[in-house]
Amino acid sequence: MALLFFHERELLLFYAVKPLIIMSTDILFYVLLFLIAMLYSSVGHGGASGYLALMAFFSFTPEIMRPTALLLNIFVSLIAFIQYYRGGHFRWHLFWPFAIASIPAAFIGGLITIDAHVYKIILGVLLLFPVVRLGGIKFTEEKNIKKQNIPGSLLIGGLIGILSGMIGIGGGIILSPVILLLHWANMKQTAAVSALFILVNSLSGLAGIFTKEFHFSSEMSWMILVALAGGLTGSYFGSIKIGSDVLKKILAAVLLIASIKLLFT
Repeated sequence: MALLFFHERELLLFYAVKPLIIMSTDILFYVLLFLIAMLYSSVGHGGASGYLALMAFFSFTPEIMRPTALLLNIFVSLIAFIQYYRGGHFRWHLFWPFAIASIPAAFIGGLITIDAHVYKIILGVLLLFPVVRLGGIKFTEEKNIKKQNIPGSLLIGGLIGILSGMIGIGGGIILSPVILLLHWANMKQTAAVSALFILVNSLSGLAGIFTKEFHFSSEMSWMILVALAGGLTGSYFGSIKIGSDVLKKILAAVLLIASIKLLFT
């Protein structure tokens, strides 16, 4: 009888504490979501790779993860683009060659099925190279910017678009180091172009999902609001208050985080 009473007390304690545990987990999730959106938007990124890693850690289903990450990408990258555009950093001539090739390619890439584990490993390894370079090179100053190669930009845009569609991200995390390493723009111009690039690619990828089956949940609404708050904070400080040296370190950190996530999750 005593053992039964003890067991019942344990059950009562569990059910009393369970709502608090769930609430604490939810709070932690949204705090991390805010920080991810803030960090990525500060360098003109939407943050899809970070959102996917966070949702995987909190055991979201794949059916929810991909469309949610793209939705958050769209809102956060839009905010980042507006802030950088208002700061006078956007360059249309730099953007359009990447975009016209990447938009249809992203849609096609979303229809391609490959082994996810193998692809994540390959992409994770590739992202380590720009991390090393960004950590050791001096960023391009305005006077050292080189003329953009249009055919090369079209090719790069198409390849990134396909990759973006296949793995469900906007592609800015790949485009940014490419532009910087080719000396086609400075840090803030790159962030502005990447933000709009992510936006159009995410819209294209989401359009591919809409051709199948998509369910919008109330939980997505809260995630969008939190991501918007983080995006506003990060893009404001990134476009106005933070210097290029700090942005360089943030971008290198973002790429390293994405690489680790791809290799080990």
